[in-house]
Amino acid sequence: MPRKDQGWVTFQLPETERQTLERYCQQTQRSKTDVLRQLVRTLDQEMPDLNAQSTAVKKQSPHRDLEIHAMRVSARNVFAAIIKQVRLGSVNAEILLEIAPGVEAVSVITRSSAEVLQLKEGRQAYALIKSSDVMVAVDD
Repeated sequence: MPRKDQGWVTFQLPETERQTLERYCQQTQRSKTDVLRQLVRTLDQEMPDLNAQSTAVKKQSPHRDLEIHAMRVSARNVFAAIIKQVRLGSVNAEILLEIAPGVEAVSVITRSSAEVLQLKEGRQAYALIKSSDVMVAVDD
């Protein structure tokens, strides 16, 4: 029998949450363990560092000093993805994201946003889906 001190975690979910988890696992072709591991890995990024004086990073801009902060977003559908293709136009950029094997999403953003985010093939990004919009985020 596995023990907690061996790294095993057990918990019970309400039926509706269990069904949601199973549907997600089936759609993404991932195990429950993989989904839980991904969730736990993102917790470190979301938790504020209570010992740090400030988590802000100052970046120089020709116009002003910018403070970049870790932030939460209102979109409930946030998927880790790999950038498969970046097609730059004169004004817009089309970004092809692979959310899971065989599951792709396309985002159309401004060319300047794609350049600021330094989007390129093979880079990890996040697809933030709200209604019919797909936004792109990256880790610095």
